[in-house]
Amino acid sequence: MMLEFWSALTTYELSWLDCLLVLSVMLVAGISKAGIKGISIIVVIVMAFVFGSKASTGILMPVLVVADVVAVWYYRRHTEWRYLRQLLPWMVVGVLAGVVVGKDLPEAVFKKWMAGLIFLSVLILFWWEQRRVKTVPQQWWFAGLIGTIAGFTTMIGNLAGPFANIFFLALRLPKNAFIGTAAWMFLLINLFKLPFHILVWRTIDTATLSLNLVLLPAVGLGFLLGLRLVSAIREEHYRLLILLLTGLGALLLLR
Repeated sequence: MMLEFWSALTTYELSWLDCLLVLSVMLVAGISKAGIKGISIIVVIVMAFVFGSKASTGILMPVLVVADVVAVWYYRRHTEWRYLRQLLPWMVVGVLAGVVVGKDLPEAVFKKWMAGLIFLSVLILFWWEQRRVKTVPQQWWFAGLIGTIAGFTTMIGNLAGPFANIFFLALRLPKNAFIGTAAWMFLLINLFKLPFHILVWRTIDTATLSLNLVLLPAVGLGFLLGLRLVSAIREEHYRLLILLLTGLGALLLLR
């Protein structure tokens, strides 16, 4: 493992501080996938800082897919498929739009896109919380709007979390149903994104996959820690926690 770790260091010319940051946010990624939603934006921030905005999206993808598989298995009895059927087709549309828009964006512009999308997520979050009526609109446009934006943002910068959180929180799903449904959504959409990262954006290659192998144990440890945290959170407190973490994480990226 140490040899693999050193190889990753030399391939990406990472400092020990960079490595410490990356391993730390891999713990955060595992905790997020276990059900503490809203903190994944921290992962996006640090990975973009260390590897660059666009490159970091490809480095994260295989790690996220593996974590999604574990989350789906663990929460396999807690999935609300009817809500996935509403969101996923629109997310596919958003991903395809993101592939086209993001393919040839310069790094500096890509960073601005990421910051702008997070700013949009903050606005939507605050708008939703200010609404007097918190029930989900039954019209097709609501799922279409949230799904398309979530698909676009997840392709551009793995930033679909705030939008998915808003949608599922608005549905007032129980804690485990929230986590299980979100786990399937991210697994399916991340698998859909993989070929575009490999063949179109070329952000996944043998070097990134070697780095992923080094990072996965930290993600696994974070997942186990996250499960303990989720089980300790009372049902009535879970919604408030996710709202706070989503808002704080989005504001952090804008700094």
